Amino acid sequence: MSKLLEITYQIEDISSVAKQILDYASSRTLLFYGDMGVGKTTLIKALVNALGSLDEVSSPTFSIVNEYVTDETSIYHFDLYRIANEEEALNFGFEDYLYTSNWVLIEWPENAKNLLPEDVNSIKITHKDNTSRSLKLSQNLILTQ
Repeated sequence: MSKLLEITYQIEDISSVAKQILDYASSRTLLFYGDMGVGKTTLIKALVNALGSLDEVSSPTFSIVNEYVTDETSIYHFDLYRIANEEEALNFGFEDYLYTSNWVLIEWPENAKNLLPEDVNSIKITHKDNTSRSLKLSQNLILTQ
């Protein structure tokens, strides 16, 4: 059964939210769902920072994957918005990243849903109003939009 964490937050709370997510997550694979511009990459920046990376975080919209490093691990940040199909994901080695002990953070995971492992955390972010967001984190559940 999936456990659920629900948080409403403002941008100034994002570091605290990132720490809560890391404490609650059941695996190192985090899937990010939400409309364009809702703050997925902003939250990922806070998560990468909370994991101890000093690397500059940016959206991998065109490169598809960015790697950030910490003293203990690597963090792979995917943006699958631009992939045409799951075959394209297989062609760039997407599955090789999924089955490691590293952190894997995936924006637009619905574009490769059949390739995802079962042990994931799904994070759905929605606009609550102009200054706040609502977040729902489900353990071991791949969302279908």
